Amino acid sequence: MKKTSHVHTKKNSYPEGVFPGTRKNGEVYFRASLTYKRKHISLGSFSNAHDAHAAYLEGIRILQDPEIHVQSYYNTSPLAFEKWISLLNFRDNGLYSGNPIYMFQKMFYYYLSPCQILKFDPDDMFYYATHKIMCRGNHYFVADHGSQVSIVTRYGIKPYAKEGRDFRFINGDSNDFRRENLEIFNIYHGVTLEQKNGQYLYTVRIHIKGNYLVGRYPLEIEAAIAYNKAVDILKKNGLNKNFPQNYIEELSPRKYAEIYTSLTISPRILEYRP
Repeated sequence: MKKTSHVHTKKNSYPEGVFPGTRKNGEVYFRASLTYKRKHISLGSFSNAHDAHAAYLEGIRILQDPEIHVQSYYNTSPLAFEKWISLLNFRDNGLYSGNPIYMFQKMFYYYLSPCQILKFDPDDMFYYATHKIMCRGNHYFVADHGSQVSIVTRYGIKPYAKEGRDFRFINGDSNDFRRENLEIFNIYHGVTLEQKNGQYLYTVRIHIKGNYLVGRYPLEIEAAIAYNKAVDILKKNGLNKNFPQNYIEELSPRKYAEIYTSLTISPRILEYRP
């Protein structure tokens, strides 16, 4: 192993890199940490000093040996996989993040596991360095301002959108969230392009207690405005629900009003009462 003179730890009666602590219930535990290139890095907490010291030695080994890479990871490593990736990225790219990010020149990887890798543009680095990605089924989300937020919303995709209907991954890789790889079909709330009797129409639905059909329209902008009109009608009828609105910047207020007035809305919406 290479010399470790540039890795510093506080001297104490425990093995190098190991620091004892006590939980609120009186239980003793051991923290492992090191300092590398003036960066103090916590390696985790352990039930005994031996495991904490093993994690410390593993951290030093990763930082000092350029031959170690992601594929070198093994299941019995004393370090968590996320920490392994963080150390590799700090060693190779000079940026430390508590999240499992590894940078390349034109993208970065976010490792959910050794085999589950998400790809992002460099512009998304700061966000994902400070927001941990979680996975439920095929849905990826982060905790943001106390709420669980689907990551697709960062790219103009509605959280309830369906791949293949509302958007697609151009290269077929559903883990590649680079903007150049995302094609969005339906950009408005409640609007879906569907085939009806051999004709493609924009179908508008609004969720009340289940989905209610608002109508079908030949133009996407008409469909987006029809959704807004349905929201206005429902609120006027006394439904107190925070519906999203479609913003249509390309129309003048006068043109918007003309389309709004001319649109036919389903009687189920017109007659709905909460």
